[in-house]
Amino acid sequence: MDPRIVIHAPSAEDPHVGRRVHVDGQILGLARNEMDLREFLRRVKLPDWDVVDVTDAGLFRWMGGGPETWEQ
Repeated sequence: MDPRIVIHAPSAEDPHVGRRVHVDGQILGLARNEMDLREFLRRVKLPDWDVVDVTDAGLFRWMGGGPETWEQ
């Protein structure tokens, strides 16, 4: 089973824009940092959104760098 949450690589054209976030195939928006990502998780009512391990490969798929990479 694919991870529910996909965080795309930072934009090469404008690396300060953020990373596009999908949950269950739905685009939620652009996250500029982990706090933005957690806000998206809160909005989709992910259990324990505030303490979930964002490195959990069963739940998250990070493209173009992990949770420590927010700019290109």
